[in-house]
Amino acid sequence: MEVTLSNLNTESGLKKLDEYLLSRSYITGYQASKDDLLVYSVLSQSPSAEYVNVSRWFNHIDALLRISGVSGEGKGVNVEFASVAEAPSSPSVDDKKAPATEDDDDDLDLFGEETEEEKKAAEERAAAVKASGKKKETGKSSVLLDVKPWDDETDMQKLEETVRSVQMDGLFWGASKLVAVGYGIKKLQIMMTIVDDLVSVDNLIEDYLTCEPANEYIQSCDIVAFNKILQNSAISLTVALPVTEAETTT
Repeated sequence: MEVTLSNLNTESGLKKLDEYLLSRSYITGYQASKDDLLVYSVLSQSPSAEYVNVSRWFNHIDALLRISGVSGEGKGVNVEFASVAEAPSSPSVDDKKAPATEDDDDDLDLFGEETEEEKKAAEERAAAVKASGKKKETGKSSVLLDVKPWDDETDMQKLEETVRSVQMDGLFWGASKLVAVGYGIKKLQIMMTIVDDLVSVDNLIEDYLTCEPANEYIQSCDIVAFNKILQNSAISLTVALPVTEAETTT
């Protein structure tokens, strides 16, 4: 059964999540899954200690990511975001003028210069329009990457430092861990959150992680999981790629 969680960036949303986790260890099922990863990625930092159950769950998932990883498929979870309230529009300037009379027609200058009052009214209307405009929301995605070294002699600390040294607008690196592949070789598994309109995962891999100078340590990168969160009013879409088995470097 799919679970829907709303407004996790608000106190009311955290309170409902805290009540939901009162009798549960995970978001869905009896083991950590992609559903936990999705909710974990939405929470930008460890919740306040007043949310006892959320804090317990968050720290547990964080520890799993650092030690053993999360491989469960999950049952599906939707994370909904409250739409940004429209800014109240400022009342328009109401130019109350007395009805024109025939005598007024003689004094009417259709092509005359603006008066100070007219200029002020135009400036107030422009300021009201600017204040009522709202920034368009963009979607975010939580991505889990496998970063593979050349061989067992590659300095994995340098490899991780190289990965995290890639900085750009809309890119946020998260938890990471080393996973044994075989023959003494380990790979780096690292989470990141991206703003979809600003960061392309394909370009990140091709133009930054697998080219010079990063390719001194990095042989290849694979996308293990891709959880896409589209924020549009109160509608959220989650897309997950199946976890593929890691390739063994020979």
